[in-house]
Amino acid sequence: MKKYNLKTKALSIICIVFNIIVISILVTNTDVANAQSKILNQNLGTNKTINTVNIILVHGLWADGSSWSKVIPILQKEGHRVISVQLPLHSLKDDVATVKRAIDFIGGPVILVGHSYGGMVISNAAYNNSNVKGLVYIAALAPKEGQSVSNILPPFSEKFEGKPLLMKDNGGFVYLNPSLFHDLFAQDVNSSQANTMAVVQKPANLSGIVNEKSGPPAWKQLPTWYQISDNDRAMSPALEHQFAKQINATTISLPSSHASLISHSHEIAQLILDAAKRVMK
Repeated sequence: MKKYNLKTKALSIICIVFNIIVISILVTNTDVANAQSKILNQNLGTNKTINTVNIILVHGLWADGSSWSKVIPILQKEGHRVISVQLPLHSLKDDVATVKRAIDFIGGPVILVGHSYGGMVISNAAYNNSNVKGLVYIAALAPKEGQSVSNILPPFSEKFEGKPLLMKDNGGFVYLNPSLFHDLFAQDVNSSQANTMAVVQKPANLSGIVNEKSGPPAWKQLPTWYQISDNDRAMSPALEHQFAKQINATTISLPSSHASLISHSHEIAQLILDAAKRVMK
């Protein structure tokens, strides 16, 4: 009988220890999951307060998502979740689909911000999308329905300052000549950074993109903001003024190159933040 009691006590002790181990594992796993979730949210800029809006940044031709590298930290510091998309630049249709996926992923409410050709993309991606609350155009295209890049802009020159302007790979995708990048695209950005921008640029299926017609524009449905680059050499400042007026945008002008999101990042970020505050009122 005494041996039986000892065995029973031993089994009880084993059960208690086992339960303690299981509980410890569950608690640890919960803590790890919570920590991982916190890190993910921080990486997406989710120090989110009640009245914040999510922000999706859309680059233009001969650029990539890193174009927004100086703007992103400012937006995140104010508690906004931010995504800087990477457009495939194979077709307008594919680029619009990429932004729509980003909208679905990050959730509403959302502000879309487009630079250059990115303005054409956001005009289409936001149409009839209830998650999108505002559009911000940074020296960007804002076409009417049925317009294409070739309708809006003059034909691309073959040369600039005596050098070939565009360089085509064996798949027909086009780069902006890196040796011209600083003087044409980003003359107010330091040469080292402009060289990096030229290196990371994504080539575009230009022959397809320039002839694709834009659909019904979201700027007819939503509040808009527009930044004009007064010293733009890649797109006419007069055309930018025309777009700003056409979409009835709250407008600012900066003494900037086409790469205003790099050379005037604080002013660009502030315009986006002003738009975010406005749409959340």
